[in-house]
Amino acid sequence: MSAKKFAVIGNPIAHSRSPMIHEGFADSSGIDLDYQRILASIGGFDVCVDDLRAQGFLGANVTVPFKLDAFTYSDELSAAARWAGAVNTLVFAEKTFGDNTDGVGLVRDLTVNLGISLKGKSILLLGAGGAARGVLRPMLLEQPARVVVKNRSLDKALGWLEDVRMATDYAQVLGETNLTMMAWSDDVDSNYDVVINATASGLDAVFIAPSGVVMNKGALAYDMMYGKQTAFLDWAKNQGARTSDGWGMLVEQAAKSFEIWHGVKPDTRALIATKGQ
Repeated sequence: MSAKKFAVIGNPIAHSRSPMIHEGFADSSGIDLDYQRILASIGGFDVCVDDLRAQGFLGANVTVPFKLDAFTYSDELSAAARWAGAVNTLVFAEKTFGDNTDGVGLVRDLTVNLGISLKGKSILLLGAGGAARGVLRPMLLEQPARVVVKNRSLDKALGWLEDVRMATDYAQVLGETNLTMMAWSDDVDSNYDVVINATASGLDAVFIAPSGVVMNKGALAYDMMYGKQTAFLDWAKNQGARTSDGWGMLVEQAAKSFEIWHGVKPDTRALIATKGQ
């Protein structure tokens, strides 16, 4: 029997760790897998996916800058994808199914690998772009007491809030959680148990902290970027917080994609222990 063909699509794509991660999962699960990096041209996502389908690929992961393209390409969408407005996992069948596993990956890394319960906690989410949108719903399902989203553009954050309020399961997912949108400079002192950086500030040499942020004792600061000690993590460490990068999230979101495709939930512990090295 020939290997099952899957891919990760992006631009750029040569840096992607997805093949290594999925091949590791396949080896441990006894699955014959052919997983390729695919460079799609800007504006050429649909043609690229159509070509993969014609070649017998069964699905694909999608990374920057094509998650919105994957959302519009999909015939059917999961609730997670609808909330995110973006897709990172495609399943090719008679109809194309789009899902978003980023939030599941983050929550599993926080709750299982790092041992942080989110129930009843106060969470600060920095950013209102695609990375933040992908993780809000799974976090809310953990029933935190409060989620505050701080973004440099308040209009963008409020526009996102209006979008998610249109979701048919909004009230059910929100539950008793207090969800608030604030500008980066809003100077309202708040104490947080978990602070998550979903902005691109990890690429900057200096992190300009949002106003009015106080870390509770034992707080966790989490940067979705991985592979470097970011200025955000340096700032959080100086506030006395425990810190983590996003390697575990990357592995866990890949594990969820793998489970969607193959019906097998892989063991992530060995890969996470490598810390991406």
